[in-house]
Amino acid sequence: MMSELPIMGPALPEIFLAIAVMGLMMVGVFVKPDRALPLVSALAIAVLLVAGALIAAGGGGYQLAFGDLFVVDRFAVFMKLLVIAGSVLAIIMSEGFIRREGMDRFEYPVLICLATLGMLMMVSANDLIALYIGLELQSLSLYVTASLQRDRLRSTEAGLKYFVLGALSSGMLLYGASLIYGFGGTTEFGALAAHFGELESVPVGVITGIVFLVAGLAFKVSAVPFHMWTPDVYEGAPTPVTAFFAVAPKIAAMALLLRVMMGPFGGMVGEWFQIIWFVSAASMVLGAFAAIPQTNIKRLMAYSSIGHVGYALIGLAAGTEEGVTGILIYMAIYLVMNVGTFACILSMKVKGRMVEQISDLAGLAKTKPAMAAALLIFMFSMAGIPPMAGFFGKLYVFRAAINAELYTLAVIGALASVVSAFYYLRIVKVMYFDEPAEAFDPVETRGLKAIIGVAGVIVLAFIFYPSLLADNAAVAAVSLLQG
Repeated sequence: MMSELPIMGPALPEIFLAIAVMGLMMVGVFVKPDRALPLVSALAIAVLLVAGALIAAGGGGYQLAFGDLFVVDRFAVFMKLLVIAGSVLAIIMSEGFIRREGMDRFEYPVLICLATLGMLMMVSANDLIALYIGLELQSLSLYVTASLQRDRLRSTEAGLKYFVLGALSSGMLLYGASLIYGFGGTTEFGALAAHFGELESVPVGVITGIVFLVAGLAFKVSAVPFHMWTPDVYEGAPTPVTAFFAVAPKIAAMALLLRVMMGPFGGMVGEWFQIIWFVSAASMVLGAFAAIPQTNIKRLMAYSSIGHVGYALIGLAAGTEEGVTGILIYMAIYLVMNVGTFACILSMKVKGRMVEQISDLAGLAKTKPAMAAALLIFMFSMAGIPPMAGFFGKLYVFRAAINAELYTLAVIGALASVVSAFYYLRIVKVMYFDEPAEAFDPVETRGLKAIIGVAGVIVLAFIFYPSLLADNAAVAAVSLLQG
């Protein structure tokens, strides 16, 4: 038994989380129904925090486990901690909502933990098989959470759409992986990189496999042209679930995309660069223009997330260490901005009823000045207006693009950012200059208040301590490229 520990050691956080999730299911079954949800939610948060502590304590040295199927490095640690943060905040934000909306079932935090386990496996995948297992564990959990409000037509429809399109994307990803295996003779990332590095020219079959693989992964980050599920699922899913979808799964999928493209195919940037270039540009343009006519704030956030994925992918198109660093910084800032914004959306409640229209924010500065100020900070940050944190996120990826001589992509990004500022600033205009609508109910939980406040402070204060994030992101990027 002792000889097996070094093989399993790097995966200790995931092993702990898997065992703990099974324990949480048992707790939920045997505890009284009225006490099951709060108890399992509290235990789920504790379990995720312990898993995060184990990830941080494991260090960032390059470690392999399970026959090289699983890898841990500084890059994995950085992205896993972001995923854990997103999952913990999603459970905290959902506290009042799921109780009020009749979703008070202990399965919700259990599903969040299972999805998180899949995400952690995705980030550490070092093999096409491990990649798929982690991806499907995450996806199957998310399909269920999207349709958790079974008595609501919108929620059921969102879950069904996500499932059908998710199954299609999984098939595309598997087909691409099978092509790559057929031409590479292995599924392990290191062996694939060595094999393709020895070839004088890349076979067309490998490029076709990469196209299908990227298509499957682009669906998971909701990048154009595989974004079609995003607005409907964001609008139809319960708001806390939408908040979760907007952060943790995107961070994990972006980490997986980075590991795949910069690992086994890192020496073939010239072959896949055009694919990422197009996906990035198309996502930025669609995210900027399609959000303009939206009146539902959750649909607007869906198109906003598509645009933000496009900005992040600029760093991958650059194919450099600076580009990877830019993506890591961008995703960390994106997490904070989105969590803060969705905490505000979860506070949009009139006489016990959730409201989602942008017009419902009218005159918020007069009725709820603190919440209006927080939402103003998040909207300015998403628009990329200095000195908010969002400005620095875009600055790092644009700088990477310019240094990689991707001038056209950088210009498209800058123009898309200007266009997208319209709908962010429209929300500010509605809050501060329109006649007040019916006042919102008080924010129902201290957790939501704390998240809004802390996220707002981080977005504002980032300008004073940018090196705290930038230095760690740079170390993580080096770890990925040298691994």
